[in-house]
Amino acid sequence: AASSDTTKLDPAMAANAKTEGDIVWHDVSTWGVEGREFGDLERHRYFDRLPKQAEGQVTSAVWNLSRDSAGMMARFRTNATEIHARYGLVKSNLAMAHMSATGVSGLDLYARDEKTGRWRWVQVTKPANQLVEAQIINGLDGVEREFAAYLPLYNGVEKLEIGVPRGASFEGLKPREKKPIVFYGTSITHGACASRPGMVHTAILGRRFDRPVVNLGFSGNGKMDAAVGDYLTRIDAAVYVIDCLPNMNADLVKERCIPLVKQLRQARPDTPILLVEDRRFTNDWILPAKSKFHDDNHAALRAAYEQLTAEGVTGLSYLEGDHLLGDDGEGATDASHPNDLGFMRQADAMAAVLKGLLDGR
Repeated sequence: AASSDTTKLDPAMAANAKTEGDIVWHDVSTWGVEGREFGDLERHRYFDRLPKQAEGQVTSAVWNLSRDSAGMMARFRTNATEIHARYGLVKSNLAMAHMSATGVSGLDLYARDEKTGRWRWVQVTKPANQLVEAQIINGLDGVEREFAAYLPLYNGVEKLEIGVPRGASFEGLKPREKKPIVFYGTSITHGACASRPGMVHTAILGRRFDRPVVNLGFSGNGKMDAAVGDYLTRIDAAVYVIDCLPNMNADLVKERCIPLVKQLRQARPDTPILLVEDRRFTNDWILPAKSKFHDDNHAALRAAYEQLTAEGVTGLSYLEGDHLLGDDGEGATDASHPNDLGFMRQADAMAAVLKGLLDGR
């Protein structure tokens, strides 16, 4: 039965709320997360990014990577003065050599500032075990407001519960119906090497434009695959952002870019498509071979874009990669993967183009 701490939940949510001691736990799967598409198709795990049927259709590498929860975000409203989280992680490796546990496996909490309407950061979990049960934050002001929790970037999630003190209001917010920005890309889109899940450019842009995002970044395996394209076409996107070049070379770009764009355009005639050049390694100024690699990739993507435009394919936009991480060499963790500064710069560059593409969508 609903009590004072579950009065804002619909019956299904209230039935799944569990009181343990002074904390009432709410199962996120009862109201849903944004960034989880293909909701009508069966999954092995609730927080997988691709449905069960994708296994054997996409490459085994893409399938395995799709089981990370990158880009998913749970929203809720509460007046709680403290917020807890409890979730199980799939992989025992909670961090990587160049990426912290807060980014790989953390749950990143934001709240909407009721005065400005803007999302602002609150706190992130600091996982030390596969089963995380943590008080994310306490001492909150008790004002009822909207919160958003970004799920881990490079780990999978078995189950996620949000806990608030007994007596606090709580309302699980179902995914918004706005068309999402859909990103298809590489480890960078996947989230390497953000310090926490909310600092990937995909998440930054989602907050900036206040709309859902879908993160289909696959580390080392964003290669404009037709099989992934098939799943992209199933999403009624506000815009497709195709950012695969870091995992490709010029020959692969020539082979796959035009077919992928035509695949998307045939299924979604009116959805804008943004083609993004690969960012430059931040040390390519001193590595001639790496600089040439970027030059060749950029030339191949530009040629594909111009051919598509000449053939009458509409709704295409193009973003150059030379300045995505800035010009001072400080925007990456390891020359390749952005740090938080690099992700913010990349978000700024993309926002300038996306603003016009999202108008009216």
